[in-house]
Amino acid sequence: MASTMESTMAATQVRPAEFNDHTVQTPSLEKDIDEKINTINVDTEIVEPDLDLYVPLKMEGGIVDDHNPLTIRAVLVGICLGCLVNASNLYLGLKTGFTFSANIFGAIFGYGIVKGLSKSKLPILGGSFGPQENSIIQAAATGAGGIAGIFVAGIPAMYLLGAETGNPRDDFGKIITITLVCSFFGLFFVTPLRKFFVIQVARELKLLFPTPTAVALTIKSMHAGAAGAREALSKLKALGLAFSLALIQRVASYYAVGILYDWHVFTWIHIWSNYTSWAMNIESWGWYFEWTPAFIGSGILIGMNSAISLFGGAIIAWAIIGPALVHYGECIGKHQVDDDPRWEDWYSFASLSNLGHETPSPRYWLLWPGVFIMVCSSMAELFIQYKVIGYAGKVVWQKMCANIHYLLAKTGKHSTYFAAHAELEVKASDNIIEDPAPPEEQVRMWMWVTGLIVTIAAAMIIFALQWGMNPGLTILACVLGFLFSFLAIQIGAVTDQTPLTAASKASQLVFGAATKNSGFSIKDAQRINLVAGGLASGGADVATALTSDFRTGFLLGTSPIKQWYAQAMGTLIAVFLAPGMFILFTTAYPCILDGSDHCAFAVPSVAAWAAVAQAVTDPAVSIPLKSGIFSIVMGVVSILQVIFRHFYLVGEREKYRDYLPNWGAIALSFVLPSPVFTTAAMFGAIVAWVWRKWKLSSFELYGYAVAAGFIAGEGLGGVIGAALQIGGVSGDVLGTTVGCPAGYC
Repeated sequence: MASTMESTMAATQVRPAEFNDHTVQTPSLEKDIDEKINTINVDTEIVEPDLDLYVPLKMEGGIVDDHNPLTIRAVLVGICLGCLVNASNLYLGLKTGFTFSANIFGAIFGYGIVKGLSKSKLPILGGSFGPQENSIIQAAATGAGGIAGIFVAGIPAMYLLGAETGNPRDDFGKIITITLVCSFFGLFFVTPLRKFFVIQVARELKLLFPTPTAVALTIKSMHAGAAGAREALSKLKALGLAFSLALIQRVASYYAVGILYDWHVFTWIHIWSNYTSWAMNIESWGWYFEWTPAFIGSGILIGMNSAISLFGGAIIAWAIIGPALVHYGECIGKHQVDDDPRWEDWYSFASLSNLGHETPSPRYWLLWPGVFIMVCSSMAELFIQYKVIGYAGKVVWQKMCANIHYLLAKTGKHSTYFAAHAELEVKASDNIIEDPAPPEEQVRMWMWVTGLIVTIAAAMIIFALQWGMNPGLTILACVLGFLFSFLAIQIGAVTDQTPLTAASKASQLVFGAATKNSGFSIKDAQRINLVAGGLASGGADVATALTSDFRTGFLLGTSPIKQWYAQAMGTLIAVFLAPGMFILFTTAYPCILDGSDHCAFAVPSVAAWAAVAQAVTDPAVSIPLKSGIFSIVMGVVSILQVIFRHFYLVGEREKYRDYLPNWGAIALSFVLPSPVFTTAAMFGAIVAWVWRKWKLSSFELYGYAVAAGFIAGEGLGGVIGAALQIGGVSGDVLGTTVGCPAGYC
């Protein structure tokens, strides 16, 4: 699961035991869940025993060596696929709080499209097609598919709180500029991190980057002669079929939502009992099943451990703690329908409105344990790697000294201190993998330095004039964005999870302290809190995604400068596409920004960002005492498990790590407004488990492609649904709500 729930469901681990002595010993890679769900596809035929994944892959003899993979067709196809993912992520993020990566979708669909075009004799469309060009497609798709996270979290939260007046359509220019800053800030400052994380310290720190590595292996396999082409075609057909079915199902379900999408079983029982049953007391807590292809697909991806942790967390939150809080008067619910006695037992326990002025809902009470567990478990995962962090810091300092020594030498000056440390750096580099890209194929320093300086300067001007944030706070947001990126890349490279939710909440807490007693009104402080948090987490989100993309290109031998150009072109498109999609959805569904009941979009990330902003800026809003105590206790428990896993479950006991609960997934169940998405993910995980048991080779070939198709297909269906809503021909006008409680689904 933004990232955020936004960017990215970030708080888990992939079993590092599977990567022994920096070589792959097994093909099994299980993706744990996070706000930003990535696809992993490592086939048993792809991963060869003892394959060294810290050097570029050796290509098959028949694979074409691309001399210039940065082609017009690759960039255009990648951007188109990325735009599709971007639009899908706006729908999925606003509805569920989750966004999805464009990597495997772009890799497989891009292969199919360009492979077909390559047979043409036309000068631009035709010609040979190899793995490096395939990675350019993915790079462009990653760039175009990014930055959606800020539009499912901080920006709509400003309108929800009234910290920003007007509407997004009138503020289109302001939204474009903040998107531009967040996107290119991440793009420019991540550029030097490629060499550091992907090449210099990857082996020492065991930075495998599981998902990008799996994508590189998939691309390699699809280009491995006739057998690879047949396998790629099978994957493409599976992805295309799943995409089409999910798209059709989502659009059709708008016209019969209670039949084709939401199965409110307890509502049905209540209706069949002539409205006399106790079933609505269960329905009120969100216990119904939703046939959402996106979350069934995510369940296929994340594996049983994360799915069980998600579902178990939902039971703890929404079947045990929540009802107990209401029973003892700690929290209250709100009637969904006031004037119909048939539905008098139907409540909502997920409201985050009117905070500080009435008894809170169970959702607000549960929000704090969820956030605190995410922060504690993510920070514990980071600090438990203190040795490798120290090594990384040492390498960074040595590189800085070497660069300073080089600059001094060019001006005819000399420093004994920097010269000595530069010599140390040269000696350390004997154990570092040489960058396979020649200097002319690397991004020039002046390019990213100039871009970074211009972006930061523009940010200070834009944020001061348009958002009322002084330059000092803007620089603080940039520094936090860099720090969060550095940490998120390192954690994600080892565990395949990016703790962007923890980073975003941490940034909100920092800016809550920074604006306290500074003379800002409550609304101004909330606007600054959300804008600054969006800059920090948005930049970190983009930087993390693009570093992962550099890892894929490194393994495939793609030119970094060409990959960077593709990323930049895709990012430029995203700057205009993401705000446009945001305006489309908020125009079609105004309830996204006004917090109305019975909205088609639950906007969980928006509500969570708004609640945290209120808690750190409004003296009338506080964290319930018992919620705070419970948060601390659960945070400590999650930290203890991290310590237990890293220091005790080693050697022969390492196999028991698979049975430990995933605290990041549990925390997300606390933050989500209902258990409906966790139920769908659990269903998908069960399907994947049965499929694996029945025929592993079939699952390895089709499973992840089907999941990626489900996710993208439903997302595009949501975009079409928004267009139908604006056109006045949507399901709420022409459809039926049969099977929905009180006519609401």
